Parts: sequence; C-alpha cells; structure tokens
Amino acid sequence: QESRPLHVVLGNEACDLDSMVSALALAFYLAKTTETEEVFVPVLNITRSELPLRGDNVFFLQKINIPESLLIFRDEIDLHALHQAGQLTLILVDHHVLPKSDAALEEAVAEVLDHRPIEQKHCPPCHVSVELVGSCATLVTERILQGAPEILDRQTAALLHGTIILDCVNMDLKVGKATPKDSRYVEKLEALFPDLPKRDDIFDCLQKAKFDVSGLTTEQMLRKDQKSISRQGIKMAISAIYMDLEAFLQRSGLIADLHAFCQAHSCDVLVTMTIFFNAHNEPVRQLAIFCPHTALRTMICGVLERSHSPSLKLTPAPSTHPNLQAYLQGNTQVSRKKLLPLLQEALSAYFDSMKIPSGPPETEGVCREQADKELDRAGNSLVPGLSQDEEEPPLPPTPMNSLVDECPLDQGLPKLSAEAIFEKCSQISLSQSTTASLSQK
Repeated sequence: QESRPLHVVLGNEACDLDSMVSALALAFYLAKTTETEEVFVPVLNITRSELPLRGDNVFFLQKINIPESLLIFRDEIDLHALHQAGQLTLILVDHHVLPKSDAALEEAVAEVLDHRPIEQKHCPPCHVSVELVGSCATLVTERILQGAPEILDRQTAALLHGTIILDCVNMDLKVGKATPKDSRYVEKLEALFPDLPKRDDIFDCLQKAKFDVSGLTTEQMLRKDQKSISRQGIKMAISAIYMDLEAFLQRSGLIADLHAFCQAHSCDVLVTMTIFFNAHNEPVRQLAIFCPHTALRTMICGVLERSHSPSLKLTPAPSTHPNLQAYLQGNTQVSRKKLLPLLQEALSAYFDSMKIPSGPPETEGVCREQADKELDRAGNSLVPGLSQDEEEPPLPPTPMNSLVDECPLDQGLPKLSAEAIFEKCSQISLSQSTTASLSQK
C-alpha cells in the first residue's frame, strides 16, 4: 500500500520445518542487521489452511510461543503483483529453483541460501550460497553467528537448534545425515543457551508431532502425504497414513469420507498404506484399496497379491464394505515408493483385459520443481507417467535432501517425510534386533 520495496524470504513449497524456520530466522536476521528502513518478510510457501497438516511445524510454533496469526502464508500475499509493480525482491531459502508457475519471479531473486545440490541450468542468476549440509537451518545459524551474534535470542536459537536436530535425525552417526558443520553449530547454540532442550527430548517431541494425525479429519489424513498416478483417464491416489489400519477403518463415516475424497480429487481408486510400530517396536504396514469399480478393484488386488518382485506377502484383513479390500502386508520393506510400479502395472493390466490400448502413461499439466525429489528437473523420476497430482500435488513432498534422499531400505538416503523417517527407524530397529540375536548366539 505504501509502494515500498519489499524483501520476501521464501521457503520451498513443501514448507517442512527446515524451510519454515530458515525463512523465519533469516528474515529476522536481515531485518535486525539492515541499516535502512527496508522491510523483510518471511513467507510460508503454502496456504494457511495447509499448516495443520504439518504437525511438527504446528507443535514447534506453539512450543516456541510464536502465534500462527503472526505468520504470512502464500495465499495472503500476491508476489506476482508486487513484482509487476517493481516492489519485490526475493530471497530463497531451502530451495533454489522456482516452479514454472513462479517462473516470472525469477528475475526478482536476489539471493539463494540452500543445502541441496545445485542445478546450474535452472539456478537464478544471482548470489547463490549452497553447501551440502544436513539442514538449511545450519547455514542460517552460521550466517547469524558470523554476522551479528548479538541479535540471537533464545527463541530464535531454540527454533534453529530443534530444526537442525530433527533434520539430522538427532545427529545420529549411524544415519549419517549430520555433517561436521551441522554438529558444530548445534554445539555452538547449546553453548550460548545452556537451557535449550536436551537433544533426545526435542527430537522425540518433533518426531512424535510429525506422525501425529489424531487431530486431522479423514480428508486431511489422506491429503497429508498423497501421491497419484493416472493412465488413460483412470486416476489413482496413493496416501500414506500413520496409524493402525483397524483404527482407520473404524473411523466414523469412513466410507462416505472416502467417496467424498475420490469425488473431490477426481479419483477412481484410492490406495492407502497405513504405517506404524507395534508394541515390540517392529514396523507394520497395511494396505486398503477403495474402488467402486469391481473389475478395476479386482485387477489391482490380483496384481498386488500375485507380485513376486517384490513380494508383498499379503494376508486379507476383514472389511465390512464391498468396495474396500484390506490387507496385512507381511513384507514391511515394500514401501509406497516400491508399490507404485506395481500399481502402474495393475492399470496396464486392466486396460489389457478390456482390450483397450493403454497408451503411454499420462502426464497432465506442467511439471514443477518441488515434485517428489524435483522429478522433472533432477531427471530421477520415481516411476514413469506421473500425473499432474504426482508432479503438482496440493501438498508437495519435501524436496530432495531436506532429511535424506532415498528410501533407507534401498541403502540410500530417504527424503524428509514421515514415511522416510519410519523407514529409517525400521532399518535401525531391524539392524539392532539382528545384532542382538547374533550376539546371543
């Protein structure tokens, strides 16, 4: 309204904890250290309505006493209009490639601070600071402590400290996410503020909050961690849900909610993979396939039941609704990522059985940078034929290397999502149980 230049510190579209805290803390630093009256505003790159789906973000904001009402979300500020008016300068944190929908904003980018491998072809022509550390919050901490350590208060220190610990999986050497720089700045923060929470305590709290879906509606649960694929007009949504399948199936009004979700998202099939740990700290995965089309549902279930590479070791579970087939998954190492090619195969088999040419997998719309591990530009697509909702989901997955990069059960580094954390914990749990049994022998 005042036609003043505005400096927006913008995190990535996943708006995971690292992205949110990096934007808040860097904007705080810039506002405190500028000698002019320039305005620095951190913007969370999601709509306000999506924040409840990020349980660790909500928990941490409450714990650190930052009211959500003070935050500015992407649907509350028109960056494109500001840019057209010549008032916008962008500072990108925790990403360095804008999605195509924001391509026009690239010329407004003045600085980048990121911790993922740089994509030279798509990087803005400005000052780019990239270092492959475990958490972007580490780089923000470094900027503050090197530039103006006197401005660092306990609230900001606590935000940075907890975020680095979560991103680096509690600095666990076995996980290998934390770099020496991550560890060094966690120690510096602890030295400056000795009353910061113990690492185990803050990690456990944030981890628990990330998995907690108790306050979400069924629709929010399904949207929280959703992918989708499509072929020949048939669209399938695949959601990870972090609770026991039996408890999920007993939710009040579940079938009506599943119907409403499919209708709202134009889905013909909804596959849910429930994930949790049992009383013995062993990982458990279960599947539910909801599909009103009998032939399609039967084909999908048949492909999954007969699969040998990988073998899911499915055992049918009780289901009171004819349109929903539930299973206990004996092979817990088959993650949703490994399930996707089987579901693609099931769609192909369905069209083959109908004697309809399936054609190539459909990709609707345009790709964007913050897809699953930056699919279109990184060139490492999860599976061929990702639909628009896989490449442009309403709640984008965390970008590459915000926690770890690949599925740990593939001996790689998983991405930061609740499913990735679950898989890493599964790997550690299985490794420890194997070591214990060997030592007993």
